[in-house]
Formats: sequence, structure tokens, C-alpha cells
Amino acid sequence: MPDGTSRFSYKGQTIFHYMGFSTFSNFTVLPEIAVAKIREDAPFQTSCYIGCGVTTGVGAVINTAKVQVGDNVVVFGLGGIGLNVIQGARLAGANKIIGVDINETREEWGRKFGMTDFLNSKGMSREDVVAKIVLMTDGGADYTFDATGNTEVMRTALEAYHRGWGTSIIIGVAEAGKEIATRPFQLVTGRNWRGTAFGGAKGRTDVPKIVIQIDPMITHVMGPEEINTAFDLMHAGKSIRSVVVF
Repeated sequence: MPDGTSRFSYKGQTIFHYMGFSTFSNFTVLPEIAVAKIREDAPFQTSCYIGCGVTTGVGAVINTAKVQVGDNVVVFGLGGIGLNVIQGARLAGANKIIGVDINETREEWGRKFGMTDFLNSKGMSREDVVAKIVLMTDGGADYTFDATGNTEVMRTALEAYHRGWGTSIIIGVAEAGKEIATRPFQLVTGRNWRGTAFGGAKGRTDVPKIVIQIDPMITHVMGPEEINTAFDLMHAGKSIRSVVVF
């Protein structure tokens, strides 16, 4: 937790959180304000995804960036978060929704959820990616979103949006100790970086308002004994989201 403590333990040994909340425990203690009641017939294997992946992706578009009708949007990383950014951009009425990924199989996924254009950036330099996006958007995107957690990609996302008013939203969680950097000129000319937490959403009031496709993103459902397989699938780019049912 932020104060260095943990709410979890096993056989007297402390177990630390990931991002302050994750757990595979059967029971956990939560502050009352963090609990939202859902319908009794809501399936757990889809509902569990709303708590972070869905809300963060859609909320980054609607609440943090406040994308408007006709804006051009670029999404870096078409995984479980990035695809929900695409859905949020579609809901907001964005014009071009460009997905960028090094995994060519993600193009099909992106188009399912509203992506209009795809850029396979595998093997491309940062400068080439930026130049391509500037060309595709006639000057740069209005909003870019990093859903990779890669600090080099974060820089690319910043430099790929429009000079004068572009905004880049950082969603991905970077490796501990990594830092982001760019030339000051990028900011002096009107671009800006922003972060988002939980998509700027309030769980109790905002989550029930989200109406998007969730089921197709649950590509694998498995038991606790296969949890390492779930991580392997994620690292190999062969899943969007795996749900562990226990």
C-alpha cells in the first residue's frame, strides 16, 4: 500500500500488493467507499475485468482526455487496456482511431472495436513512427494514449501528436526505475503529457454507465493451476485477457 504496509499475509508472512490492490485471496478487507454492488446475476468472469481494464481504458478517453467528436486519436499498444481506449474513442465520436502495435495480429482485434487505421511499428525507429502518424493525421494526432508501459513508446506518443494543442495520456505502468524523457522543445511548442489513474473514474457512479463489448476480450478462462500459463500467453501476445476462476 502507499504507506508501505500490506493487507495480505500467508502463514504469517507478508504478501505485497500489485498497484495497491490486486489479490488472489478468497477474502480481503476493503474500505467501504471502494465497494460497489453489482447485479446478482452478473457473471464474475466478465465483471472482474470492469474493475480496471475496461474503466481505465474508456475513462482515459472520456474523463481524462475528454476526446471530442471529430478528434484524431492514436493508441499505442492494443492489449486489454488499449482496446478499451479504442472503444472509448469510438464512443466519443473520434474521427481517425489509429492503433499502433508490434504484433500484427492485433490489427484484427483493433478493427473489431472501432479502430480505423493500423500501424505495425515493428522494426521502425521512433522518428519513422512519428513521421508516419503525422502524415496519417495531417499534422499529428489530437490525442495519443500509451497503453504499453514502455518509456520509449511514451516518448513516441508525446512526439506524435499535434504541435500547439496535442495531449498524450500515459496509462501503462512502467518498469520500476524507468524514466521518461523528451526534448523541452516538444513541450514549449504546446504539446503536453498527462497521466491517468483508473481512467479518472469514480467506481460507484461511473462504472455502471459503461456500455461496451467485454466478453470478446476474455480470450482464456482457466483455473489457478494454470495461472503461469496465463502469464505466458500475455507475454507472448497470444491473449487479450485471461481470467482465473477459483
